[in-house]
Amino acid sequence: MNPPTSKQIEVQIMGQSYLLACPEDGESALLDAVERVDTAMCRIRDAGKVRARDRIAVLASLNIAFELSQKEIERHSEAADTPPSAESPELDAALASATPVDPHTQSRVDDLIRRIDRALEDDGEAL
Repeated sequence: MNPPTSKQIEVQIMGQSYLLACPEDGESALLDAVERVDTAMCRIRDAGKVRARDRIAVLASLNIAFELSQKEIERHSEAADTPPSAESPELDAALASATPVDPHTQSRVDDLIRRIDRALEDDGEAL
């Protein structure tokens, strides 16, 4: 089997150029990711509270990671609410072993997010 081929594409994030390696069939997904990161970073920069590019990148990363975590929680919750299907025994097994997020864990996550927000108040919102 031949190794996957990749190419390099140039992108702009917050006005700075980056040369990124990209699989031949992954350009669209990579460009979508670049757009998401650029939008998140520009939003933080434009709020005017944070100036350092590295801090903006960290805050944007936290925001994006939090959004993805929330979507995963929603998907797991929706999957747990869906009745098992006789057509998909693999899905049935996965749903049976899925562990819902208990209220105590969710409360701790919410508390940690509030603490991060307070710690970063001078630099901008974390979420």
